[in-house]
Amino acid sequence: MENGNFVSPYVPSTESDRRYMLDAIGVDSVEELFQDIPEQHRNPTLDLPPPKSEFELMRHVAALSAMNKVPGDYACFLGAGSYRHHVPAIVRQITSRSEYVTSYTPYQPEVSQGTLQTEFEFQTLCAQLTGMEVANAGMYDGSTSLAEGVLMAARVTRRDRVAVLSSVSPMYTEVLDTYTQAPGIELYSVPSDASELREGTACLVVQQPNFFGYMEEMERLSELAHSSGALLVCYVDPLSLGMFVPPGEYDADIVAAEGQALGVAPTYGGPYVGIFACKERYMRQMPGRIVGRTVDTRGRTAYVLTLQTREQHIRRERATSNICTSVALIALMTTVYMTANGRRGLRHIAELTYHKSHYAASLIEEIPVYSLPMNGPFFQEFVVSCPLPPAELNERLLEHKIIGGLDVSDQVPNGMLLCVTEVNSRDEIERLATALEEIGAKA
Repeated sequence: MENGNFVSPYVPSTESDRRYMLDAIGVDSVEELFQDIPEQHRNPTLDLPPPKSEFELMRHVAALSAMNKVPGDYACFLGAGSYRHHVPAIVRQITSRSEYVTSYTPYQPEVSQGTLQTEFEFQTLCAQLTGMEVANAGMYDGSTSLAEGVLMAARVTRRDRVAVLSSVSPMYTEVLDTYTQAPGIELYSVPSDASELREGTACLVVQQPNFFGYMEEMERLSELAHSSGALLVCYVDPLSLGMFVPPGEYDADIVAAEGQALGVAPTYGGPYVGIFACKERYMRQMPGRIVGRTVDTRGRTAYVLTLQTREQHIRRERATSNICTSVALIALMTTVYMTANGRRGLRHIAELTYHKSHYAASLIEEIPVYSLPMNGPFFQEFVVSCPLPPAELNERLLEHKIIGGLDVSDQVPNGMLLCVTEVNSRDEIERLATALEEIGAKA
């Protein structure tokens, strides 16, 4: 204690140090620095319970944790951007090694060859999965990856309008709006059956499958974009590419994706990893960084950071992004997942997901008070029109130990977006249908 005030032992500044700093900025005390804050808000009284011992605190936290309704204990049919898939044990086994526990790009290649190699493998697998010519070492997550793709398209075309298909996730659209405000890029929405784009459009943004889980006519949309001189920016579900046509085959220019479905648990919404790929001719406008493979002076394989477009590394006016964390640890998880499953494994998982979701949809569609308002092929998600508000329906499903779907009533009357993946057993799917029928009968 010093002059009746607590002095933290973790702050190395002495009283004379603090006096010197205060004199330098022309104030008499630390309190004077906070004069602009109303006095009643500076040090409010906190209504906290009395302290607990370590044992008591652990028991208290365990009781709080037990209040959660979590997948596994409950059958879960919630998706909308974060998906529950099986994560093989090998993913955790490899990524828990101490040399991999970092999310940062290895700026010293001479001592980081292993990490650089895994990022190189990540890029290679992402390029193969999407059918694109080049992929980078990872972005923050899928939504920001998509936003960076839009900014990149505006730079490439030197246009300042962006068309967003109305079936793109509203959450991703909000991120796009945030990213495009400062550079003055105009966003406008177009329906899936649009026949033309506005003049000066830099790109058409499409989600495949779309927010509601259904497949878009990508060949037609690709032609729509390119006939207007715009680029096609496509946000894809990477697991769906195990059985559906990759974006490289319908001439997408820029591809973004969320890698979470490939070996990463939902984990309360993050951290995740954004996948980013494009045509080679646009590579120098790509955000983030690219790891390259070469040989050293002795002819041995060596990995280096080939492309770094962050303003820290190049002239500020030439920078394409300020992304500083490549989420390398999460990218490694997806790399191990894709490698362990292989091409056939990914296809098998995608097919299981596809058939189980369609089985669930067929059962629900037979219940008189429910309907599927949308037509066409879907992958793992579909919309159900319910006989009562989805928020109320979800509360009742919890009584059956079932986590329901996302409430999309703002877009579909009493609409619920349900997700079924390979981890949902036949028993869970049939219990969902039975519970929905029982709840619907009482509505």
